[in-house]
Amino acid sequence: MLTIERLHKSFAAASRQVLRDISLHIEPGEYVAIVGESGSGKSTLLNLIAGLDTPDVGRIVLNGQDLAQLDDTARTLLRRVSMGFVFQAFHLLPHLTVERNVALPLALNGIAGPAARQRVDELLAAVGLLDHRNDFPARLSGGEMQRAALARALVHRPKLVLADEPTGNLDAETAAEVLELLRTQLKRDQAIGILVTHSAIAAATTDRIYRLSAQGLTAAPV
Repeated sequence: MLTIERLHKSFAAASRQVLRDISLHIEPGEYVAIVGESGSGKSTLLNLIAGLDTPDVGRIVLNGQDLAQLDDTARTLLRRVSMGFVFQAFHLLPHLTVERNVALPLALNGIAGPAARQRVDELLAAVGLLDHRNDFPARLSGGEMQRAALARALVHRPKLVLADEPTGNLDAETAAEVLELLRTQLKRDQAIGILVTHSAIAAATTDRIYRLSAQGLTAAPV
């Protein structure tokens, strides 16, 4: 589970508080959206949850591990093993085939051989890219690249998946397909999913919606 307690974050250089008194609890298998205006702190919150930054005040606890108590090496290992990331810009490695891009998290976690190949095949089939396994990203459409990125984020069965505007570069039909794939896989693996988005349509595919503003984080109707 993920628990965020009384989180505060300021940036001294900008002389402003970005996050104020943020608390949130998410159980395994729950999928939530965080919406808000540009500059409301959504990306800052994701960076804190990922352990890429540290809060001024408050705690972030993932499956019993307080991120603030971990050093940089331990946080890196936690991200590698327990987290998956889906970005708006895909971030596929252009010199690797689709298959090798998807297999990368397994390789980083020391998983190879038949077990790795079986898991990669399973994810490529789930996102409809088995026929493109030997293609390089440059040969894929935007929707295909995002599906490959989604498979890469999920292949190592992370306990927490952070998706930052994953459909921002996609047309409406392709976006709907990617969002359905993401939801299906999160539920199947009982992973926690956090979707940061400006899209009300994307947010509506989640179990719960929270609005982030200068006043804090508040529940919004689905």
